[in-house]
Amino acid sequence: MDRSVLEDIQDRLRATRQELEQELDRQLEARREQFRYRLHRGKVRFDREFQALQKTYRVGLWRYLTGARIATVLTAPIIYGVAIPIAFLDLSVTIYQHICFRVYGIELVRRSDYVVIDRHMLAYLNLIEKFNCVYCGYGNGVIAYAREIAGRTEAYWCPIKHAQRVVDPHASFASFMEFGDAETYRDWLANGRKHGPTKPDSSL
Repeated sequence: MDRSVLEDIQDRLRATRQELEQELDRQLEARREQFRYRLHRGKVRFDREFQALQKTYRVGLWRYLTGARIATVLTAPIIYGVAIPIAFLDLSVTIYQHICFRVYGIELVRRSDYVVIDRHMLAYLNLIEKFNCVYCGYGNGVIAYAREIAGRTEAYWCPIKHAQRVVDPHASFASFMEFGDAETYRDWLANGRKHGPTKPDSSL
């Protein structure tokens, strides 16, 4: 496939992604109106009447615990135990990017864009459900955060596409050099990585 054709496909994907994100923003705004909440300085604010209504759906702790499956209770320590390696990953990649990215001249990844914790503000969740939602938001957020840091690292050191199709690649991958294009790769290195995919394309 001709390179210009690939670039055209990437441009169309970029435009489609942008259009979908704009539609997603519109849908989110509609949902905020439907469930009567707003965002103020990153915090969720519900209408008081609607929040009171939500509380009527809350399941008490005793009822929640006694209604839990035995298998769920027994596997809980395994689930919560993963918090330790996740926290270690969080600390490790944060230290890594603040040292190495500054040396390489790579734009830092904003942790707050990926680690989003807000579901504990829902009045219809009890204490355990809120804790679980915080944990899931943190765990998935850290993994996404680490993935973006790894992606930007790959974009700096080895921005070459794979020979086979990758399922759901990171944001930088689309701008990588073609597999087997030795001339472009060596030219990129000779220019001190000053051109080409050294930063992620946030619109794709």
